[in-house]
Amino acid sequence: MTYLLYGTPGSLYTGKARSYLIKQGIRFDSRAAGEPRFRAEIVPRIGRWIIPVLECPDGEIIQDGSEIIEHFESNGQALISAYPATPIHRLVSQIFELFGGEGLLRPAMHYRWNFDETNRAFLSRDFPAALAPTGASPEAQAEIFALSSGRMRKAMAGFGVSPDTIPDVEASYQTFLDLFETHLEASPYLLGGAPTLGDYGLIAPLYAHLGRDPYPARIMQQTAYRVWRWVERMNASGQDAGEYGAPPETLFADDGIPQTLKALLAFIAEDYLPEVEAYVGYTRTWLANHPSLETGTNGMPRPQDRGIGRMDFLWRGHNVSVNVMPYRIYLLQKVQAVFDLAAPEARTAMQALLDETGLSKLLTLRTQRQVVRHNNLEVWGPEVG
Repeated sequence: MTYLLYGTPGSLYTGKARSYLIKQGIRFDSRAAGEPRFRAEIVPRIGRWIIPVLECPDGEIIQDGSEIIEHFESNGQALISAYPATPIHRLVSQIFELFGGEGLLRPAMHYRWNFDETNRAFLSRDFPAALAPTGASPEAQAEIFALSSGRMRKAMAGFGVSPDTIPDVEASYQTFLDLFETHLEASPYLLGGAPTLGDYGLIAPLYAHLGRDPYPARIMQQTAYRVWRWVERMNASGQDAGEYGAPPETLFADDGIPQTLKALLAFIAEDYLPEVEAYVGYTRTWLANHPSLETGTNGMPRPQDRGIGRMDFLWRGHNVSVNVMPYRIYLLQKVQAVFDLAAPEARTAMQALLDETGLSKLLTLRTQRQVVRHNNLEVWGPEVG
């Protein structure tokens, strides 16, 4: 039984799904998003051109890395579940899924698109290899790269990368690398001896952009070797942790969180929480201005639209303008759901950890309507009571 994973090697979000499939020993074939069948058959079924997309042996289509993971977890097909069994570990893993996929987009885009002297020769081959039709001429491949790279460079600005913010984007990323490097001194994965959802969230940017593109890969190799090995480890079957003495494939004892991981959580509070607060605030205002919004729709002119507008917020002393996408609210809701569904004693422990690390607002930043996914699209649910 073989699954088909449509994406590209350099796709941030494909990397999350691919890593999970490898780690869980699920048999799959990687398929290029440039295949004619993807455009002719898969895209019409999901309603937009977007990756990754998993095609199951029975023909079911699943779009989005988080949804792909949920599919296998709910079916009991995971070798080692990505969802920790204990409440604090589950909460922390969910926070890192949110941060990995969305909070590291500035360095991911900056280090891919602002270093043409090092990256361009690689990217100009890598993009057409996955996006160009089989047998495309060199001229056609060059045109595809020009179009796709042009869109991505424009998108980079929508994530808050500008000449003014670049020095702080680089400083912020190096701080993250240093903290993650220190944390990995004692354990091969985020929460111990096995990968969890948080690792799969982080691998998305740390492999496809920051660990694979030439310029940022060199930074990682030279300044954060353990992170580099973690990137390799997340793309290898088995534990691949020989340098740790082959530790047991278990998580930290007693639902524990070491100080090195608390330092990473505090970094998220400083670096990413202001953006979360701003886009929840923007979304609340947007929803208030759309009182007649029909449940099950995205409220935009086209069902496939992902953004609802653009907002400004203060990040490291800069006024940053970014696109607002309800999908990020969807991932934030997953963090909140872990807390909401926990027993009272567990909620007390979770609250204490979030208070200590400055992340308690993650529990209170909520919108009047929840974002739900229906037919592989993000839409608005009914108003929350």
